Amino acid sequence: MRPVSTFSLVARDPDTGDLGVATASKFLAVGAVVPYAVAEVAAVATQSHANTGFGPRVVDALLAGVPLDLVGRALQATDEGIARRQYGIVDADGTSLTFTGEACHPWAGGRAGPGLAAQGNLLAGPQVIEALVAGFETHDGPFPERLLAGLLAADRAGGDVRGRQSAALLVVRAEGGYGGYNDRYIDLRVDDDPDPVPRLRELLALQRLLFDAPRPADVLAIEGEVATRLLAALRAAGRTVGDRWDDDARAALAGLAGVENLEERLLDGDRVDRAVLEHLEHVVARG
Repeated sequence: MRPVSTFSLVARDPDTGDLGVATASKFLAVGAVVPYAVAEVAAVATQSHANTGFGPRVVDALLAGVPLDLVGRALQATDEGIARRQYGIVDADGTSLTFTGEACHPWAGGRAGPGLAAQGNLLAGPQVIEALVAGFETHDGPFPERLLAGLLAADRAGGDVRGRQSAALLVVRAEGGYGGYNDRYIDLRVDDDPDPVPRLRELLALQRLLFDAPRPADVLAIEGEVATRLLAALRAAGRTVGDRWDDDARAALAGLAGVENLEERLLDGDRVDRAVLEHLEHVVARG
């Protein structure tokens, strides 16, 4: 078994109750192995010689009413390979724990506190874990961005001593997935890239653009300068429109939005989201 030498941050957002895991490694598709989370139950990162059964076992035990500290003891008592394992867990109440087996590749260790568990192995040193926690705790943005701020800080503090290859972000929220059919509010991966954490941040920004609801302050009436800008962007994107905002222009916007996966951001009543307008102007229309 190839060890998943990596660093990860497991956390709970006290404002929303969201649970998340952010992880990075010199390992192909770390997001396929390390993160596991179920909304309103727990988030788990399992790494080193990862036992991917830990995540489901933790969730099942917590749902059965077993306290988190006993869950951790049970994992350690029943896994013959525990000396080579590393994991972090945060439950729905923000209770946390981190574990590093004595046979994990150095430097290996972790830190747990209210609402977070940070851990890593084969790292440049303990400063990686300290940067992981500090980057998360000092960032004042939304929870997913805070997780990635911690991940980037840890990466820039030395990260995995072998280098960089993949990163992942999983955030769960009850009915938070696409269409409300599952809890995968954010589930993004960079599987093979020379600098995966910045790329992961770009993907998160793209998800925000495509799926976040428009902010009231960014809803613009399609008239005057806004109409002129929008028509110009549509023309630059190769759409046939006249000089007025009319049914042809509305159809052109709907068609282009479908191509660009912006349907979730379209508004009725001759209004446009500022983010959509700016995206069409700066990305689509200008190639």
